[in-house]
Amino acid sequence: MTWKRTMVETSRGTFEVFEKGQGSPLAVTHLYSEFNETGDYFAEAFVETHTVYLINLKECGRSEKASSPHELTMLESVLDLEAIRIELGYEWWKFAGHSTGGMLAVVYGIYFSESLGTLVIANAAAREYMTFSKDCIYNESHPKFDRMQSLIEQLKKQDLSDEERKELTVERTKLSLWNPQNYDHYFNTSIEKKMSAVRMNFFARELHTFDVTRKLALITVKTMVISGTYDAQCPPSYSEEIAEGIPGAVLHRFHQSNHYPHLEEGQKFKQVIRAHFD
Repeated sequence: MTWKRTMVETSRGTFEVFEKGQGSPLAVTHLYSEFNETGDYFAEAFVETHTVYLINLKECGRSEKASSPHELTMLESVLDLEAIRIELGYEWWKFAGHSTGGMLAVVYGIYFSESLGTLVIANAAAREYMTFSKDCIYNESHPKFDRMQSLIEQLKKQDLSDEERKELTVERTKLSLWNPQNYDHYFNTSIEKKMSAVRMNFFARELHTFDVTRKLALITVKTMVISGTYDAQCPPSYSEEIAEGIPGAVLHRFHQSNHYPHLEEGQKFKQVIRAHFD
C-alpha cells in the first residue's frame, strides 16, 4: 500500500507530506532524504499503531525551496515542522527520527516539548560525532572512511541512472549493517528515496558546530532513545549521552544491529515501540 501524498500550505511555505496508517498522529522526517509515495522503512515501523506523516523538508521533493541558506538549519526545520503540525490541526503529535532525523528530534524536544506527546530518537547524536570517535565511519581513522566518502560524493550527482543510483545506495547501506549479507532480506520492498544534495551539503557544514548536549535537560516529553551496538555512523556512546541527559529517558540497545535496528531486529523494534507508546 502506497502513502497518500498531500501538499500542506503553512505560514512558512508549502510542504509535501505523505500519510499512512491509523491512530494518534506521529511525524517522521530526515534532514536530507527526499521521500515519495513508496514511503520509508523507518516510518513503516509505526503505521500499524499511528497515523504517520512522512515529511519532505525544504529543498526535498516538491516542498518549498529555501530562499536563504539559514532556512536549512535544524532549528528552522523544527519551526517548519511546527507550522505543519498547526496547519494539520493537531494540538500535539508524536515525533520519531532516525539518524539525522534523530538529531532533529533532539532539537525539536529541546524547543517544543509542549507540542510533543512522545519522542523517539534512534541512532542519533546530540553533537558532532565524527572528530573524536574512531568507531565512526565518517572519522578518517575508520578503515571504511574513504569508500564511504566516495559513495556519498557519487550519490550527489544528478545525472546518475536509476540503476547506478541503486547500486551505489546498496553499497553505502551495507557499510552500516551488522550482517551486510542480509541486505536483500531487510530491504525487501519497493521503497525508494533520494538525497537532497543541497540539504546534505548544508548539513555537512552545520554538523561541525552542532552541540546541544547542555540543553538535553530541557526536554520534558516522554522520550525513548534507540541504539545499535555496532552503529558505524552514530556510535552508541552518543545515544547513551542523549539518554543520560534527558530526564526520565529510556535507552534501548539492540545488540545485533548496526545503524538500522528497525530492520536488523525488526520484530524487537516494533515490540519496544509498542511498549513505549502504551
